[in-house]
Amino acid sequence: MQLSEQETIRREALVKLRALGINPFPAALFPVNTQSKEVKDNFQEGKEVVLAGRLMSKRIMGKASFAELKDASGRIQIYINRDEICVGEDKTLYNEVFKKLLDIGDFIGVKGVLFTTQVGEKSVKVKEISVLSKSLRPLPIVKTDDEGKV
Repeated sequence: MQLSEQETIRREALVKLRALGINPFPAALFPVNTQSKEVKDNFQEGKEVVLAGRLMSKRIMGKASFAELKDASGRIQIYINRDEICVGEDKTLYNEVFKKLLDIGDFIGVKGVLFTTQVGEKSVKVKEISVLSKSLRPLPIVKTDDEGKV
């Protein structure tokens, strides 16, 4: 079976993750203390949370990034600052792993505190990030008809 270009790139990223000492298989156990819907329904600024889910989007802006995490209950925005997750001189976790090797659909776990962005979005300011599992195939594209039905 011929792999698509995206599948080949994802497998190359897997090799690089393993070279950095991160093995996403089997999927790691990551104990969470809440879900995205619960966070939004009972939002408390500054509260510590532990979430896990699929990475659904990334918006990289130099030393900081926003991403969307999807779990069983919904989606939540996460904010990742390079200097918050990479204490000291080694910035590999952000510069290599997050920016280059994580793809849409990968499972990650985050620990952080709740905050509201300048535009009012309820978000998690990430203090720790873990790669839980690597998605080797791209997520399927959901097709809808003219009425918006799947």
